[in-house]
Amino acid sequence: MTFDLGWLRNIQVNRSAVERRTATLATRRSVKKRWQAGWLLRAITLIDLTTLAGDDTSGRVRRLCAKARRPVRPDLLEALGVAELGLTTAAVCVYHRFVRTAVEALDGTQIPVAAVSTGFPAGLSPFDLKLAEIERSVRDGASEIDVVVTRDLALTGDWQALFDEVKAYREACGEAHLKVILATGELQTLRNVYRASMVSMMAGADFVKTSTGKEPVNATLPVGLTMVRSIREYFEWTGFRVGFKPAGGISTAKDALTWLVLMREELGVEWCIPELFRFGASSLLADIERQLEHHITGRYSAYHRHALG
Repeated sequence: MTFDLGWLRNIQVNRSAVERRTATLATRRSVKKRWQAGWLLRAITLIDLTTLAGDDTSGRVRRLCAKARRPVRPDLLEALGVAELGLTTAAVCVYHRFVRTAVEALDGTQIPVAAVSTGFPAGLSPFDLKLAEIERSVRDGASEIDVVVTRDLALTGDWQALFDEVKAYREACGEAHLKVILATGELQTLRNVYRASMVSMMAGADFVKTSTGKEPVNATLPVGLTMVRSIREYFEWTGFRVGFKPAGGISTAKDALTWLVLMREELGVEWCIPELFRFGASSLLADIERQLEHHITGRYSAYHRHALG
């Protein structure tokens, strides 16, 4: 859509009200027994299984892809009665260097490869190099691109420039899905978070994402509530559904359930699908698998029994 500065001027966020709302999510809602197992199985299908470490290797990426294909041990799926569902994670997320490796490892599946781009995580590369990086990742087979915005534009209120930047990323992606990382831990205020979310959606984002996972503060519930409320307002104005991806610090099954409650209550069950909701995570899957085994056996197992490879 066209850029609408007037829409942004009217945005206000009451931090204390946001914090009161999110404080109740994990304390007043409880999902237990087989319903909890069902929610956790759903959570698995929403994970962008991620490795973004400086010591990544092709072998690690191939192991990650193998885990994405079979995220839960077959004996657990048999015990739960869901072996025939063919569960996989939503995507595999890697640096550009490993896009081709991941595409080859996932050949024959419907699991997409997501590539982080535009000078991830700082987003301070020259602009022409950012666009070239997106285009190369798409050429190598990435069907989803996670870009980082220039935080300076949001911090100084240059919303037109942020709109133009994200619009250029949208055009460079072509048919690939565009996930816009706001690095919310560095935007200082929830009002900035709301505005940056809205500008990104105006410019063509398919998803808005909280964090790179590299900031001191990553996905928090107040930030999440602020972003999903912006998604809801955008949908009410345009009729277009934009996805949401919290990332960074989401490492336990309990965390996943809390975020699912937030999505279910704020946007509805229709948003709790891989096309509109993702977790950016690396260690989350292991804890979910442990919780599923506890549901079956009544005992917690060691993490090494749920390795990525």
